[in-house]
Amino acid sequence: MKRDTSERAQEQELFLDSAQALRGHIRSQVRQALQQVFEEEIRGLCGRHYQPDSDDHYRAGSAPSYVMVEGQRESMPRPRVRRRGQQGDSEEVQLKSWKLAQDTDEWEAAMMRAILCGVSTRKVPALRASEVAGESRSSLSRLWQRKSIELVEQMQQSDLSEMELVILMLDGVVLSDGLVATVALGIDSEGAKRVLGFRVGSSESAEVCKDLLSNLSRRGLSVPEDRRLLAVLDGSEALRKALLESYPNTLIQRCLVHKERNLKGYLSQRHWGELSRLFSRLRKAQGADQGKEALQAIELFLADKNKGARASLEEAGEELLALHRLNVPSSLNRSLLSTNCIENVFKNLRRHIGRVCRWRESTDQADRWLASGLILASEGFHKIAGHRDLPLLIKALQKQGNENQKAA
Repeated sequence: MKRDTSERAQEQELFLDSAQALRGHIRSQVRQALQQVFEEEIRGLCGRHYQPDSDDHYRAGSAPSYVMVEGQRESMPRPRVRRRGQQGDSEEVQLKSWKLAQDTDEWEAAMMRAILCGVSTRKVPALRASEVAGESRSSLSRLWQRKSIELVEQMQQSDLSEMELVILMLDGVVLSDGLVATVALGIDSEGAKRVLGFRVGSSESAEVCKDLLSNLSRRGLSVPEDRRLLAVLDGSEALRKALLESYPNTLIQRCLVHKERNLKGYLSQRHWGELSRLFSRLRKAQGADQGKEALQAIELFLADKNKGARASLEEAGEELLALHRLNVPSSLNRSLLSTNCIENVFKNLRRHIGRVCRWRESTDQADRWLASGLILASEGFHKIAGHRDLPLLIKALQKQGNENQKAA
């Protein structure tokens, strides 16, 4: 029990460190984008640095000031512009973009949304002054809608024909009562992760999942006929059914984290520590023989504990050992024996959609927020642990695929 508590504390510490790093990155991106917004407006008034093209306006250095970021004041030098008068005097010009940057409401929200959607120095020459110079809050909302619609198109219609799909993960994230998004995450032969698409429905249903998989197929996603697809699922029967209808030659690996959590729901808390130890052994097992021994140890442990727990374990059956039976290196276990890869995406997504107070099911609001949030989460992707051993996994999946073809 102490070890279990220690592991949760370590996970929480890592989560907080990651969240702090993400917030630091976002704040840095906000500052960069703001500086370019200010520069766009100043260029329109004065011209470029050391290349003035205006007789009326000129740059006048800067002064200490602040902007609003995430509801807090962030120190930033305020660029100054002055206008020459008729009598040889001058007066300072108030930059419209700077005034908006100090607004505690709509500007900050629009700016954060834009950064989260990738409207940064990398893709767009900032938010042009012409887009944000007006002080109308409705114009900023229209800017967010326009950018987010583009991201929905990017997420849902991009070409997938060149992706060599090896592993597919499907899972659902609840937005509100009666509103669930089903998301597909793919892993290619190099170990790179990619959010393939999503569909929003009233539940994590087979129909919604079929629609999502049909969309992926139309966009060119395919699996070679001589190779099985490895799918990692959390146990949803609806997702399983839809996946096997769309890709009949799929090998399904059940998420061990979800199954362990499910079994704990049947057991007294005093048994949780031993169950965690046994599942840890299963997650570390190398190959079919060790995997079978570890699973048998769990079955033996549950034999006299709870009938419901035994039934739950039996329900998962061979799908708990799908990866082990391929006899691939255990270096892949960390990434492929659970849906953690897609769960981590959802953690970052929830930070983004946490801004939404009320979901409007009759509009494209959910699509726009999901697309922007999933793209943001994708920016931090790394290759999966054990990716160097993926050629051995592909070879094993090809072997099973050929055996299935001969049997047919």
